[in-house]
Amino acid sequence: MTPALALVLAGLALVDSTSFGTLLIPVWLLLAPGRLRPGRIAAYLAVVAAFYFCAGALLALGAEPVLNAARTAAAAVPPSVLKSGQLALGIAIIALSYRLEARARRREGAEGRVQRWRAQTMSGSGGTGALMSLALLAALLEAATMLPYLAAVGLIADADLGWRLTGATLAAYCLVMTLPAAVLAVVRLTAHRMVEPPLRRINDWLTRNTPRALGWTVGGIGISVTLNAAAGLLLEH
Repeated sequence: MTPALALVLAGLALVDSTSFGTLLIPVWLLLAPGRLRPGRIAAYLAVVAAFYFCAGALLALGAEPVLNAARTAAAAVPPSVLKSGQLALGIAIIALSYRLEARARRREGAEGRVQRWRAQTMSGSGGTGALMSLALLAALLEAATMLPYLAAVGLIADADLGWRLTGATLAAYCLVMTLPAAVLAVVRLTAHRMVEPPLRRINDWLTRNTPRALGWTVGGIGISVTLNAAAGLLLEH
């Protein structure tokens, strides 16, 4: 484990810590009226961290044979065909980003399933089981779109750290992912009146921008993929 790799992984984990499942939902829970239930916040974050640890371990352990098979298959295909496919994929991703953006605009102000689950859980009509389900649902829905997380797992797998250090690195990554929400929970417990207004502002901002942020992220990926493919095709000619 080099210092440069550790620094990159820490940065990626901090980016992941601002996602819907690792920050927005915990902020919702912290904003519940009345006395805060720290055990519920801890249980939610533990489920999210455990999910990403297990998923990362499976990906890291199986990444090398999958990557080797992909490289072997790609070597048999002409580069121009690969770049053309990449170009088509990039354009399709850009189109998808516009669709996600339009859907986010249509749903502005509408109460979604996650919001209803939160209301039930925080009102007392929902128990710990509902909270666990919410944590798993958030992690499952976000797993495929957590690009920094997937990049981090790839870096860990390529570093060939051995299974013990790989597990420890993944555990540290998941800890950093949930650290901002845990810090907010501690601050909320110790200085409730002081931090409630900024927490509400954070919640309002994330609620407004998280749906659109997915479209922006997907669009940026599509543009990057498209430009890379177009440059490769131009250089070939």
